Amino acid sequence: MPKNEQPFLSDVQQLRERARASLNSGAITPAYHADVKQTIEILQSVLATEIVCILRYTMNAVAATGISSDSVKEEFDQHANEERDHMRKVAERINQLGGAPNFNPEGLAMRSASQYVEGANLVEMIKENLIAERIACEHYRELIRYFADKDPTTRVMMEGILVNEEEHANDMHDLLVAHEGKPMLSKN
Repeated sequence: MPKNEQPFLSDVQQLRERARASLNSGAITPAYHADVKQTIEILQSVLATEIVCILRYTMNAVAATGISSDSVKEEFDQHANEERDHMRKVAERINQLGGAPNFNPEGLAMRSASQYVEGANLVEMIKENLIAERIACEHYRELIRYFADKDPTTRVMMEGILVNEEEHANDMHDLLVAHEGKPMLSKN
């Protein structure tokens, strides 16, 4: 083995000693390479984004009206519940990293990447949700690249959430096409 390469596996005895040395660090071990404080700050923004999405989808599910609104209301409700699952995962990760999830409604809109826009009618509601999902997709892709190997647990969590956000964007796109009566948007 060349001089600069490290063996793939750590010495088991060293692993055991390091694990016992810093019990107060919980899951944060010497192999964690991200800045914990910065990660928590980022996740607070993700948490706020998910809360705003829950609120918007819930409001839309309640306020949607029109001849074909029942199925859209169901979709909004389903998305609100899935966003709630994301919120919970992010809050638990913040807690796991030693932070306190910020559920304070004061400043929520400022901490969120997406906006809270209700929409005046069914089509506008769908458009606003599609915009918010596109923002979330772009933001979460950026965070996945940022966390990379520095924090694989947070990266994997973000990857799982991104899969769901992409499904939401696709659902909103499909609803928009159906309710505007236009052909499918371009498929670059």
